Amino acid sequence: MPYDTGLDRNPANYAALTPTSFLTWAAEVYPDRLSGIHGARTFTWRETYARCRRLASALAKLGVTRNTTVAVMLANTPEMYEAHFGIPMAGGVINTLNTRLDADAIAFMLRHGDAKILITDRMYSDVMRDALARCGTNPVVIDVDDSEYDGPGERLGSIEYEDLLRTGDPSFPWAAPPDEWDSIALSYTSGTTGDPKGVVTHHRGAYLSALGDIVAWDMPSFPVYLWSVPMFHCNGWCHGWSVAAKAGTNIYLRKVDPAVMLRLIREHRVTHFGGAPIVYSFLVNAPDELYEGIDHTVHCFTGGAAPPASVIEATERRGFRLTHIYGLTETYGPATICAKKPEWDELELHERARLNGRQGVRFQLQEGMTVIDPETMKEVPADGETIGEVMYRGNMTMKGYLKNPKATEAAFAGGWFHTGDLAVLHADGYIKIKDRSKDIIISGGENISSLEVEDTIHRHGKVMACAVVAQPDEKWGETPVAFVELKDGASVTEEELILHCREHMAHFKCPKRVVFGPVPRTSTGKIQKFVLRQRVRSTAAIDV
Repeated sequence: MPYDTGLDRNPANYAALTPTSFLTWAAEVYPDRLSGIHGARTFTWRETYARCRRLASALAKLGVTRNTTVAVMLANTPEMYEAHFGIPMAGGVINTLNTRLDADAIAFMLRHGDAKILITDRMYSDVMRDALARCGTNPVVIDVDDSEYDGPGERLGSIEYEDLLRTGDPSFPWAAPPDEWDSIALSYTSGTTGDPKGVVTHHRGAYLSALGDIVAWDMPSFPVYLWSVPMFHCNGWCHGWSVAAKAGTNIYLRKVDPAVMLRLIREHRVTHFGGAPIVYSFLVNAPDELYEGIDHTVHCFTGGAAPPASVIEATERRGFRLTHIYGLTETYGPATICAKKPEWDELELHERARLNGRQGVRFQLQEGMTVIDPETMKEVPADGETIGEVMYRGNMTMKGYLKNPKATEAAFAGGWFHTGDLAVLHADGYIKIKDRSKDIIISGGENISSLEVEDTIHRHGKVMACAVVAQPDEKWGETPVAFVELKDGASVTEEELILHCREHMAHFKCPKRVVFGPVPRTSTGKIQKFVLRQRVRSTAAIDV
């Protein structure tokens, strides 16, 4: 066939896709624009590119090559950002470690991922010392002594990060991977029982996910991005690579604090940031005086289960434009967006919040996403009622689970990635998650969505956060129990909250018990329902 003859790939017409190329572009086109601000430290794109090449060069001297795992235990600092470029530029695979995990979990990850190098912030020296003692391996340890951190901790390695960079070549001749299917990152899921799974992603997917973020959110040139999303979580939702592609400015943030966030938004005129729903609950309840001087549009992203409608409404009243996204570690983070339609602007605020509370539609660069009956593997009716499982397919989907072919095969059964999230499909093609498969409460044979009950409770003006799980019931099998965290200084009784629920939803869906107190969360702000299920000895107390 003529189209198969004499038309081969060559260096002039083909290059493997890799998000590290965005850094080269930013440094070439906008070398003097600010790439980052971290307290008193500032960086240009020329400087960031040189530092990343130094890092790649130094790592290569330490033996990092194709498929070498480099683990990082870092806060949202310039060093963490540089690792997302420098490690893959050396051919390595970046393994970002969750900063809230215990030593046993981290030791497993270092051992299972076969990390040869560990870059760690002094803040985490206690847990990392224990993890290194337990992992059974001996990675080279590099310490980060961040000037913006003045707390306790000690150096564990033989060299400090800045000293390491001095050994590297700022003109290191890095190259794209030989194959864009090569692994770029290893991210462990937060397993609640047993060992976590290692999600492996590739250069092609990371490149397309970064562009997908830009396209889906219509990100302009030179965004100012506040790092409230942990960079260890799905590689910061791939946003770091997106910021480089648009030559923006990274505003680094070691810890989520509403007062600090609002100050940075005002001082640097931040245009974009993201966070879990609880982050927005904290922000919208911050004192009015903290919002003084913020007179520009701020684009905000929130992932996972939708924030309560009340939080979406309050965020909009504060002048922030909130977009709901959804995805998983296995899809590089966000791969679905509640794409807003112009006609929604004419609707009442509550109705806009309802529409914006849906998970939405697939990213343009993700091939497929829909709600499927896992038994028949057919799409459910688009009636907004029939529950199925959210499934993905396309380039923004992981390669698989490291050293776990059985789990990989199960995840990709039928040619789709199975998320485990239950949802309905609306007539306009938008999906709405109803629950995780293990979070559905079955009471007297009726399915109760814990998210629906939580949303109702959130409408009460005194509630800051809540989580609803199943508790055993002799008569009904299971009934809902609500764990509620109140706003500062607020007071409400169990009877009042139950009555509030009965006024807004079917009585059988209402919680039979309310427990007041702090709600346990992960480091990314997600509520740890498995902890609550264990407290009430739920029949679904064990997560798998």
